Amino acid sequence: MKDPTSHTILVVDDEPDVRALLGDAIGRIGYNVISASCGQQALELLGQKDVSLVITDVRMPELSGMELLAAVKKTAPQMPVIILTGYASVQNAVEAMRQGASDYVMKPFTVAALQSSVQKAMLQSADGDTIQTTGLQAKQNNGDRRIITHNDKLLALLETAARVAMSRATVLIQGESGTGKELLARFIHENSPVADQPYVAINCAALPDMLAESELFGHEKGAFTGAVSRKQGKFELARKGTIVLDEISEMSLPLQAKLLRVLQEKEVDRVGGTQPVGIDTRVVAISNVDLNAAVKQDKFRQDLFYRINVVSLTIPPLRERTDDIPILSRHFCDKFCRVNHRKPADLSEAALKLLIRHPWPGNVRELENALERAVLIGSATVIEPGDLLLNPEETIAGTQATVEIRAGQSVRDVEKKLIVTTLKQVNDNRTQAAELLGISIRTLRNKLKEYRQAAEPIVA
Repeated sequence: MKDPTSHTILVVDDEPDVRALLGDAIGRIGYNVISASCGQQALELLGQKDVSLVITDVRMPELSGMELLAAVKKTAPQMPVIILTGYASVQNAVEAMRQGASDYVMKPFTVAALQSSVQKAMLQSADGDTIQTTGLQAKQNNGDRRIITHNDKLLALLETAARVAMSRATVLIQGESGTGKELLARFIHENSPVADQPYVAINCAALPDMLAESELFGHEKGAFTGAVSRKQGKFELARKGTIVLDEISEMSLPLQAKLLRVLQEKEVDRVGGTQPVGIDTRVVAISNVDLNAAVKQDKFRQDLFYRINVVSLTIPPLRERTDDIPILSRHFCDKFCRVNHRKPADLSEAALKLLIRHPWPGNVRELENALERAVLIGSATVIEPGDLLLNPEETIAGTQATVEIRAGQSVRDVEKKLIVTTLKQVNDNRTQAAELLGISIRTLRNKLKEYRQAAEPIVA
């Protein structure tokens, strides 16, 4: 492991005050800093100095940040580059990521956000030496799961999310399964002033009924059988960072009432505790169910809906942004060739047309699975339609599982057959299966648990 002082970071900005601010912030975490006032000067320094990372503004006279990025990647493909961009330039930032930038930082930025971005980029130096802590390794591992798009609707959504990220407002993210809601939640956290603080995500549908309150809010020693010591809940673990409540629609009504109090009072009551514990946590709620409709059906508390619906962001399904399918397909193709140590493969024109025509009820997640499968079963460097195992005539309605019903079968047998067949068709994606079956993920889990406890084989 190298010491940070053995690495030099090049800062490029035409404004002297910004260069000074960047240099001071980076110097505080131990790195050497050199600076350039323009892209051309930066290229000269890169030819003279041993530089580990470049940070450049997008808008500069003569040679822009994007042009500098292209020049750096041409001569030093492994060199990490961080792009500085304003709110109005989210599209530029996304394009920069496609062109090979390691990360981007929104202006105006906080010192903490900048330092976090630098540490993340420097986790893996050009010579492959890991130089930072495992706490940041998780963020680096998320690098292959960024939001990749050039769709106008989604770019506008990202621009809004970037603005909202700088506040402490509660955010509600909605959209179909597989659209990337958790990625958007992470995007908000990593572009916020608390990017260096904990990011804690919890799936509300997976919370056991008896332990849900303890998992979220914590408990004191002796609060119940098995509570042998004090335990901090997810809200306390998130501290001054971000807590993500995924599938919040699956939270029981009694627990919803307790969550409402937490959001209103900014404090949690540990199970068995006598004093409330103050919290300062940013809350992001995620749902693939229309919560407004759930309120009307008395399945979700109206007052809690109003509390979490401060800023609402809805991710469009993939079928409404087919212009993203080519770039996403090539991204996943490159990714799975790399992780499976396969030779780089490309998509044939026929395969790409098939992908664009497909309705993608499972959205980006389904597309990702299809490309992984194609890379693994394909035998050439070009992916053809047959490698995708997709029916070009398939429609959304046609993706519903079909089950043969015979006289004499019990309702339980038919129900089990339908559940198992649906799970098989969606590659055991329980969230997608529950959506297709019209039941909650909790109900699906309970049914599978019943089958296992009865020692019934779960096969299609």
